Amino acid sequence: MEVKINDKTYKVEIVRKRGNKNTYLRVKEDLTIYITTGLFTTNKELTKFISDNSTSIIKMINKQARRSDDKNNFYYLGRKYDIVYTNGQEVILGNGRVFLPRGIDIDAWYKKQASKLFLERLNYNYQIYTRKIPYPSLTIRKMTSRWGVCNTKLKRVTLNLELIKKDPIFLDYVIMHELTHFIHPNHSRDFWNLVEENCKDCKKIRKLMKEY
Repeated sequence: MEVKINDKTYKVEIVRKRGNKNTYLRVKEDLTIYITTGLFTTNKELTKFISDNSTSIIKMINKQARRSDDKNNFYYLGRKYDIVYTNGQEVILGNGRVFLPRGIDIDAWYKKQASKLFLERLNYNYQIYTRKIPYPSLTIRKMTSRWGVCNTKLKRVTLNLELIKKDPIFLDYVIMHELTHFIHPNHSRDFWNLVEENCKDCKKIRKLMKEY
């Protein structure tokens, strides 16, 4: 089955399962629309289901396209670089190009850069924070569904390594967001008001981050 969305044709993979009462969809890495549904759901019903959820599907397609772009290109602090592989030993950032040694562990390189930058930004944001809070330890790791985590009991902030690829305004926002959890361990109105008190553009930044 295929479907046309915004003048582009996408393959639809349908999996019918016994006992499925609802119909679910997701977009795979190759941009195939993957649907799980009940045994007796008709193609006509699925076509309507796809049409009714076209806005969500477009968002999923765009997100997968960005993820694919991230894998095939090099991003650092919000800038995109074309990759040139070399026989050298060091990563060299040029004008729109990055020279990468063959076989490099790029995540290790990102982690090394992030270890310094993230700590610098944590210290800076902690110093200008408008409330008195404990100074947290810092952990950096790759996460698939969160940009940051605050463990108030352990007094620890964990930041997503992927932030090293984004504009530093996102890093500062996430740090302020996590620091605020030391005051409000929730996402109440008071929490968001305090985030905005410390990050004036937080609403704009949050909106931009949802695209990722």
